[in-house]
Amino acid sequence: NPDSIKKLPTYHVIILARNDIGRVNLYQLVSASHLVYYNRRPRIPKSVLNEHREGLIVGSACEAGELYRALLDGKPDETIAKIVDFYDYLEIQPLGNNAFMIADEKNDRVNSNEDLIEINKKIVKLGDQFKKPVVATCDVHFMDPEDEIYRRIIMAGNGFSDADNQAPLYLRTTEEMLEEFSYLGSEKAEEVVITNTNKIADMIEKIS
Repeated sequence: NPDSIKKLPTYHVIILARNDIGRVNLYQLVSASHLVYYNRRPRIPKSVLNEHREGLIVGSACEAGELYRALLDGKPDETIAKIVDFYDYLEIQPLGNNAFMIADEKNDRVNSNEDLIEINKKIVKLGDQFKKPVVATCDVHFMDPEDEIYRRIIMAGNGFSDADNQAPLYLRTTEEMLEEFSYLGSEKAEEVVITNTNKIADMIEKIS
């Protein structure tokens, strides 16, 4: 029932089309999310995503994603295992992207950069445990650090009270990303920053 689905909690997800079949399936999901399940923002139930999953690659996304939230909420191992199983790859992001959680009083599980590192290390461990590639991404919303002003303006216009506290969502260089994830050790940092990102990119065919 679409109406009961509209009331469920929502999470971010990354959906990549790897070929023409995936492109068509992605269009189907975009249409359904706006026309059938829309409630304040487009939504898609996992069951519907699974029906149209051929040709798609599904990633666990940012701190607003289901996996990160479950780890934050201290969900049991069986729940975490079920969540991990759903995704094709797991995602980790630079500490600055999630630093806003340290200042958030509603969030008592993240009080320092060490806590953020701990969550990223847990995701890396889950990737090893469940044989899922872990990919380090910047969650890029703008190209260069100074471009944050445009996102600030958009967010202020949308009524966000914290629009002036922009996360560093710019495109980092490979060197910057390796430095960012150096706490994983150089071998693992290279795997998540270079090897696995290329692995995902190489799965995607040239489509128009």
